[in-house]
Amino acid sequence: MSLRVLVVEDESKIAEVLKDYLESAGFEVTCLFNGTEALSEFKHIAPDMVLLDLMIPGMNGLDVCREIRRFSSVPIIMITARVEEIDRLLGLELGADDYICKPFSPREVVARVNTVMRRTHGPVSKTALRSADLEIFEQSRRALAAGTELKLTPCEYNLLKVLLSNPDRIFSRNELINAVQGYDFDGYDRTIDSHVKNLRKKIAKLLPQKEIIETIYGVGYRLNSRPTG
Repeated sequence: MSLRVLVVEDESKIAEVLKDYLESAGFEVTCLFNGTEALSEFKHIAPDMVLLDLMIPGMNGLDVCREIRRFSSVPIIMITARVEEIDRLLGLELGADDYICKPFSPREVVARVNTVMRRTHGPVSKTALRSADLEIFEQSRRALAAGTELKLTPCEYNLLKVLLSNPDRIFSRNELINAVQGYDFDGYDRTIDSHVKNLRKKIAKLLPQKEIIETIYGVGYRLNSRPTG
């Protein structure tokens, strides 16, 4: 069965080009042109990934992303002509997994979609990773904190997996970006800061008073295998 991609883009020519390239790559594609319609149709379509334009009629892309994240961890790639850092960071804090800036190459979009699909739906091992009251089960892509499941986005899951697989090792921002995104991401180092911030918030709800992910100023981050608290 083909993996399904929902393209939400109000410029019909761009949507058609994306549809053609993605279908040629083997994906099943649905195009919608309005944010409100996309949100109402989301559960019916049940996509494996969403390509979501920032500036769309009805509900804008950031609001659609926010609402989807209330009930789904489906990978979301934002498409935008606005390159200001605040848009990038805001989108990531709402749970977007990546950005593609207009103008773009359709082949680049397909490559990014393939990368995220492999990361999300590809074969995984049956092993579990454990440290500091955290557990990850790779076969089911489940993450637990103090025995309770964490509701993580794909990027947050992969970030925790990298840190948990090497507790007490300090990772630079670039190392984490490459590990989490699956390729050499051409963006701001602060994008990984947004993912770390969101991951910390979710862990803190279940493990309060413990600093598990430490910031090593001027270097990056590490998972403390013996957190204080």
